[in-house]
Amino acid sequence: MTASLASYLDDFASSPVLRDVGQTVLHLSAAAVTVHRAIASGRVPERRSVGDTSSNASGETQKPLDVFADDTFLAAASMSPVRLYGSEEQEEPIELGDEGHLALAIDPLDGSSNIETNIAVGTIFSLLPLDVGATDPRSAFEQPGDRQVAAGFFIYGAQLLLVLTVGSGTMTFIWRGDSVGFVLMREAHAIPPETREYSINSSNRRHWTPGTRRYIEDAEAGEEGPRTWNFGMRYAGSLVADTFRILQRGGVFLYPGDRRKGYASGRLRQIYETNPIAFCIEQAGGSATDGHRRMLELSPADLHGRSPFVFGSKKEVEVVAAYLTAEERDAASASAA
Repeated sequence: MTASLASYLDDFASSPVLRDVGQTVLHLSAAAVTVHRAIASGRVPERRSVGDTSSNASGETQKPLDVFADDTFLAAASMSPVRLYGSEEQEEPIELGDEGHLALAIDPLDGSSNIETNIAVGTIFSLLPLDVGATDPRSAFEQPGDRQVAAGFFIYGAQLLLVLTVGSGTMTFIWRGDSVGFVLMREAHAIPPETREYSINSSNRRHWTPGTRRYIEDAEAGEEGPRTWNFGMRYAGSLVADTFRILQRGGVFLYPGDRRKGYASGRLRQIYETNPIAFCIEQAGGSATDGHRRMLELSPADLHGRSPFVFGSKKEVEVVAAYLTAEERDAASASAA
């Protein structure tokens, strides 16, 4: 019999923290069903007023569906052993009383700008333990990603999927309806170490630094170039969709820092985007960095802080790092000349 999400979480509930994780993930899963139904129906129930031109804490356009998703997951967190709720849609973390033992960082609706095109979008989340001795519990969000106790993302597409890790591999669960719920679809993803696919937004090419440009140009040169392989490019523009493809068949994803104003540290937020994705990728045998350093070892500056991001097949992530390191070495030599 296929394992249910509830039974899977029960098997890992070997400590009070993991029991709290299990309860929280189940509540988040119920919220994801609500959001998925709203997306599928094309109708967003009214929650709180927001205009089409409102902006969230990151300065991005906030749509009614973003607000609905945020409200829905905030309600789920309020029913869970979660003390702090940190969301892309909220300027500051929200305290949910003083009983919870977890901090939840979440991007309630990643890729919402793609809704009109029917591309898969999702919800990305990270669960962090609270430091009981901390004078300010919000410092939980300043922990490096290797302190995460669970992370994952829901995909709202042709299927409603949950990709989840609790530190023992990365699994995918599929929603089979109200009578069945989420059941295990793919156990222990294993990302192949080598790949011939890369994923990057090439429209930013003119803003790239030399290392990024050289990496892509050498990949584009194919078997006649220095890489001696013919590469393919796959880019959905939806982080959850691009991540799931890499979990399924390998690849490398790049969102580097570039020369645009405000993009020196890339575009993706570390706490509720790069860290949970990095945790899932590492637990599937892949690698995730900021282009140089392991992503999960980096301490976030604040809830909405950004980071460059490179992840996927381990050997190809190392190749990207070599190109970016060569760029820094060339720059250092030029300044010393």
